[in-house]
Amino acid sequence: MRKYVTLFVLAVLLVAYGAGHSADPDRSRPPVPPEWVELWDRFQRAVMERGGQQVRDWLGGRDARENRPIISIMLNNRERLGLTEDQIKKLEQIRDNFERQSIRNDAEARIVELDIAALLESEPVDLAKVEAKVHEAEKLRADLRIARIRAVEQARSLLNAEQKKKLEELSAAPRSTPPRASSNAPAKE
Repeated sequence: MRKYVTLFVLAVLLVAYGAGHSADPDRSRPPVPPEWVELWDRFQRAVMERGGQQVRDWLGGRDARENRPIISIMLNNRERLGLTEDQIKKLEQIRDNFERQSIRNDAEARIVELDIAALLESEPVDLAKVEAKVHEAEKLRADLRIARIRAVEQARSLLNAEQKKKLEELSAAPRSTPPRASSNAPAKE
């Protein structure tokens, strides 16, 4: 992730430098177009507020429907949905179990990435070992994605038809409050 942020910053700086030092500079224009300034501000907010999740979405992330924190939406709107105490307890348990799994998965993925980096530093690079580690990293990512889908479906199954309809209305509406800052957990529900 740091590579992407560094590359983006370097690209913006290069563009700004080139615009400021062109052959025929127009001093009445700012060196960077206002649209780029707005884009840069949005980029910084995304990195700070979501730990880079929105940046990954911009760079080719998953479908927006899959990325919605459905269980958190359910719990945050427990009154509107008319959730019972039993439903709330089960939803919190599903969310907590998934968060634990996500943290474990993230730690394992980081270790695999360290292993890949170490393998790439050796001369010559053992491509078979690198390939196996890359497959291991992608399997961890896929396993977490499947676990999240299962958790969401398990949570939805706790709702009755009326609650499901209200949930669809709530999750389709744009969020009025900015998302809270999260920890390094990549897939927090």
